[in-house]
Amino acid sequence: MKKTFSLPFFVLGVLFCVCLIMANLLEVKLVALGPVSATAGLIIFPISYIINDCIAEVWGFRKARFIIWTGFLMNFLAVVFVQLAILLPAASYWDGQAAFASVFGSTWRILLASFIAFLVGSFLNAYVMSRMKLRDGGRRFSVRAILSTVVGESADSMLFFPIAFWGVVPLAELGWLIVTQALLKTLYEILILPVTVRVVRYVKRIDGSDVYDEGISYNVLKIKDV
Repeated sequence: MKKTFSLPFFVLGVLFCVCLIMANLLEVKLVALGPVSATAGLIIFPISYIINDCIAEVWGFRKARFIIWTGFLMNFLAVVFVQLAILLPAASYWDGQAAFASVFGSTWRILLASFIAFLVGSFLNAYVMSRMKLRDGGRRFSVRAILSTVVGESADSMLFFPIAFWGVVPLAELGWLIVTQALLKTLYEILILPVTVRVVRYVKRIDGSDVYDEGISYNVLKIKDV
């Protein structure tokens, strides 16, 4: 029987899901980085894009598509279980219910914004990586990684913030959030790029995979096509 998933793919897939769930839990907090505002999810969410780059580069768009939908499902389940935990009656001697609900009880707008932005941004990131790899014959990975992140993160920010915070955050501040979030996440990608390059080379060497997506379908709904 042909092996479908390798150990390196499994490890990166698990890490992808963990980063995604943690980032969405942190996304509800707005933080001040000097004069710049951003969400706390900034400290971990870009890692999911770096992993997305690695998976798309080594195993191709089809594996990236599978792991994106897997991450979406895991995040959805996490949200469901958190909401159930909030609804459960608190013990009479525990006075942390209000704080627990305040921290973990994301509004439907934030949840919807997170789900939509993640899917669109992640698929765009993987698509750009895949198409540019074919165009460049596998060369210039660093350029592909940065450009795919710019496209994916820009789409993510342009969708997430208006859906999540329209009418809550001043319009001018909303625009700055979109721009700064996309720029900071892209800067994150650039700073950690030397590590990403080494990880990709290492995984290619130990896994023996270097997929070129020739003649595949980019339909995001073809989940079983891995």
